[in-house]
Amino acid sequence: MPTLPRLRRSELSTPGTSPKMMAKAAESDADLVFLDLEDAVAPSEKEAARAPVVEALTTHDWTGKTRAVRINGTHTTWCHDDILEIVSGAGACLDVIIIPKVKAPRDIWFVETLLDQLEAKLRLPHRIGIEVLIEETEALACVEEIARCSPRLEALILGVGDLSASQGIRTGHIGEAGSERYPGDMWHYARNRMIVAARAAGIDAIDGPFANFKAPDAYRREATWATTLGAVGKWCIHPSQIEIANEVFAPSPDEIAKAREAIGAVREAEAAGLGAATLNGMMIDAATARIFQVTMDRAEQIAAKTA
Repeated sequence: MPTLPRLRRSELSTPGTSPKMMAKAAESDADLVFLDLEDAVAPSEKEAARAPVVEALTTHDWTGKTRAVRINGTHTTWCHDDILEIVSGAGACLDVIIIPKVKAPRDIWFVETLLDQLEAKLRLPHRIGIEVLIEETEALACVEEIARCSPRLEALILGVGDLSASQGIRTGHIGEAGSERYPGDMWHYARNRMIVAARAAGIDAIDGPFANFKAPDAYRREATWATTLGAVGKWCIHPSQIEIANEVFAPSPDEIAKAREAIGAVREAEAAGLGAATLNGMMIDAATARIFQVTMDRAEQIAAKTA
């Protein structure tokens, strides 16, 4: 049986400078936890933050979670040593590196080359994957090329905070779609383009952060919009957002039952030599079965983790 993709309903951000928060993150219900060396760490603490991250990766029990680190961008003086120290110190306990502020495939290739060399030198037991943040206008403009640029690439993440600055958008809290200046969802184009690029490349699409963690209904709304478009998960900047993300990005028992019924009805029709059938007053056919198979595949992936 082929290995199922990583589950990414919830990706929890955790400052790499806080041993206490990293310990709590290991005990959370997040599918993926990333220890942050970038925005959550002040410039004066960048180098010192690496050792606590290595210690957290190598000492805590991360069973059931994907272990990730967000490094500093390839345009910074910290990126090279972030990769060198984290992989050398905890490579066997690391699943994914998250690259922020990419602008073109060359940013991924830089990290990929370093990982190739370090994995060979250290004889690591597995290949470290890559996720990238689409948070610069240059990246969004070539997101289709980025999505296909590396076999290590597992997911694209929409970073609306920095994208707001890069695009010159006038907005409030990070992740909020509404604005008195703009009708509807100002992130629809960027979100949908990134999701389509990811799906076409066979990798995951993750919706980005929502800064106002005291507005759970608004977070749920953003997550619902993202999953409706095909995203498989969302960032959590606070533990209180994990439960919402895990719920929204999983099919409900009712959805699973409807999907199973529809697929069964289509298969029965096909066995009888029919191209379509009627179920609960609706026409269903092979396309219907394909749509509902997405629900069943997702349910299987989640069940495999929780078994």
